[in-house]
Amino acid sequence: MLKNLLVATDYSDVSEAALTYGRALARAFGATLHVVNVVATLFTLSGIEGYVADPAGLSQEIEQAARLQLDAAVTDDDRRTLHAKTVLLKSDTPAVAAVEYARDAGVDLIVIGTHGRGGMAHLLTGSVAARIARLAPCPVLTVRHPEHEFVVPDRS
Repeated sequence: MLKNLLVATDYSDVSEAALTYGRALARAFGATLHVVNVVATLFTLSGIEGYVADPAGLSQEIEQAARLQLDAAVTDDDRRTLHAKTVLLKSDTPAVAAVEYARDAGVDLIVIGTHGRGGMAHLLTGSVAARIARLAPCPVLTVRHPEHEFVVPDRS
């Protein structure tokens, strides 16, 4: 039985597809929907040009922007009918942070979009979805967009 379902988002098209699946599954099972985004910490952001001038200010701006996007991703209907929770985490390792949250929150299923990168791109950038699938304490559903859409998109 699914009681808690987590959708990890980076606000991309594939994350939106994962959220569509997550909503449908949460409705079908009467589960609580947890929508999680992981914001990189300053250590991770050190490669961004100009960050040294105001690291604290940049960090706050990034967190505020991420919070606004996260709150916008979840509708009032999600909050009302799915008891949706938005969770903003900070970490240098997004997969580990999402998995730790899933473990602590008693999540029964993680839904995450995957960009389906292969070869050199996967080798250089890694895959948060693949790492979550390896580390997760529960099943993980990976969603590729726009392939094989089995869920009717939400009407927004």
